[in-house]
Amino acid sequence: MMLSPSSEDYLEEVYRLSLNKDEIRIKDIADCLKVSMPSVVKGLRKLSILGYVIYSPYERIELTDKGIKKGKFLVERNGILKEFVKIIGSKCDIEEEAEAMEHYLTISTIKSIEKLVKFFETNERILKMFNVFENDSILDDNTK
Repeated sequence: MMLSPSSEDYLEEVYRLSLNKDEIRIKDIADCLKVSMPSVVKGLRKLSILGYVIYSPYERIELTDKGIKKGKFLVERNGILKEFVKIIGSKCDIEEEAEAMEHYLTISTIKSIEKLVKFFETNERILKMFNVFENDSILDDNTK
């Protein structure tokens, strides 16, 4: 069963928090995601049923091996997309843009984006050429 975008967000945040905290609290997750604590509880119950976390009220929140693997993937995916947005020079909120893209791209597309990012990172001359490339975009014509 695929995770919904909100379930992915909860799992990604639990994984991020687990990297720096021994004990993850509902409030920590709610604060990071700017959602209510009851929403977090609902999300954790769903993740627990799906086998990504071990969650019971008033107990520690723990990631299962499956949760660690998926959480690591989600964090890496987010990083790849943020790096992509930076490298193409988009004038946007990088965090928001990566968040908007991450739930709707296929793994194949994300792997291709990752390959493109690595290509640009290892070929600075080409990256510089890309950055100075002037393109008469259709979007430019429509927004003038």
